[in-house]
Amino acid sequence: MADALLLPCRFLAPLSVTSGASSSASSSPPCRWVLSSPGSPWRPRLAAGQRQPRPRRFTRHKICAAERGEQPKWWEKNAGPNMIDIHSTVEFLDALRDAGDRLVIVEFYGTWCGSCRALFPRLCRTALETPDVLFLKVNFDENKPMCKRLNVKVLPFFHFYRGADGLLEAFSCSLAKFQKLKDAVAMHNTARCSIGPPVGVGDVDLLDSTSPQEKPAEASPH
Repeated sequence: MADALLLPCRFLAPLSVTSGASSSASSSPPCRWVLSSPGSPWRPRLAAGQRQPRPRRFTRHKICAAERGEQPKWWEKNAGPNMIDIHSTVEFLDALRDAGDRLVIVEFYGTWCGSCRALFPRLCRTALETPDVLFLKVNFDENKPMCKRLNVKVLPFFHFYRGADGLLEAFSCSLAKFQKLKDAVAMHNTARCSIGPPVGVGDVDLLDSTSPQEKPAEASPH
């Protein structure tokens, strides 16, 4: 009896329907459990009647999500050690302070901005060609209060700094006008004495806790 097995009655015999029965043959009979000895011929039928687990299947969107996770987004790519992502105002000010006398080019971009995406490969190539220049990438949507105080209204937008001393130049630039950025790099990436006094970034209190009036940035034409 130690190896006796409980069997539901529906595995023991097929359902018989009398002619006068009101229930249909498709209805399920009440399940009653009976004892079956180890040598009972119904044990194989019980095993056959058990539902086998279905193999796990991965949906298409999960596979695509995994594939997307393996490759960084276009704005997450960096050309090298002289291209840095900025995620806060403190990081921005620290990067300018630590740059010393280096030329710093700040790109303000939006992940939704088609002009930013089209220009980005050229910007990475420029960063590789000028390893002595520091490139900072600022996501507009992640740093709206700071961008508003810096008067960033069109994307992509660029600021040129000489280390911690301040702003040298600011302008919007698209892929069609990329030569404007190249000319600015050639002009400002020179000896410090030849570029004149910069406008200090300290003129704007970037750490002010009050939020400026927010307006959505616009993408410049390609």
